[in-house]
Amino acid sequence: MVIRIGTRKSRLALAQTEMVCQALKQAFPELQTEIVPITTKGDKILDKPLTQIGGKGIFITEIEQALLRNKIDMAVHSAKDLPVEMADDLAISAVLPRGDVRDVIVTRSGEIIRDDEHFIIGTGSVRRRMCLQKLFPHVTFADIRGNVDTRIQKLLDGQYDALILAAAGLERLGIRAGQIAMFPLSLGVILPAPCQGIIAVESRRTDAEMQPYLNAINDADTFHVFETERVILKLTGGNCDLPLGAYASVSGNTLFLSVSDTADSMVSGSAPVEDRFFLAERSVKQLECR
Repeated sequence: MVIRIGTRKSRLALAQTEMVCQALKQAFPELQTEIVPITTKGDKILDKPLTQIGGKGIFITEIEQALLRNKIDMAVHSAKDLPVEMADDLAISAVLPRGDVRDVIVTRSGEIIRDDEHFIIGTGSVRRRMCLQKLFPHVTFADIRGNVDTRIQKLLDGQYDALILAAAGLERLGIRAGQIAMFPLSLGVILPAPCQGIIAVESRRTDAEMQPYLNAINDADTFHVFETERVILKLTGGNCDLPLGAYASVSGNTLFLSVSDTADSMVSGSAPVEDRFFLAERSVKQLECR
């Protein structure tokens, strides 16, 4: 049997899809997989901020259409790129174990971060900008689009003095210090975007044939974290302009959750895993009361 797996064409998307393929083959050694690269609207329009061209959904619409038309059997996404609302007949059916959730400041090797107006930090994230502005109040922030490799090349070319990128993406691409230097930021400084570092696998709800394969690669703790942080997104409207940070983790039967909506406002709590959605609702209400 051959399972066709749809994905974006970026090097990171393909690397993450290969991780899903390897997980499937480890569980089912005789299984064959075929990666089907798909170009999305978000990959075509790189000269405008996400909020001007449709938000997060621009990275998945074409892939979901391929699923609905039975041109692929499942799809792989960076979970933080998923919009709040997804196609009715589709569902996220599995997630791999979560990667490093932290954000990382990336500079050219040998350069330091200077807190002055001539130092330009590239990021398209309101959350990252707001939190970094607290640390470096005088730097200049500039919008940036494109995949990880493109952004790093722009940094090396001198268009920016620093970038803020996801640690998981850098790790999955095998990017190490060399021409660049990397400075991971602690969760006490900046919470990640909801679902950052999670690889999600989408399928048709009625596709019973795929379900055993998806069940075999699904990481239960990460799925509980994914669901919880998705609830946070839904309760807050999932707006790209909101500086929303969320991080959940599971230990035993307890889920721990921290949520922020500004650089200075954070709430934290814990609950049994089965009460994770009530914890999410309570956390959002606490933020709204601040």
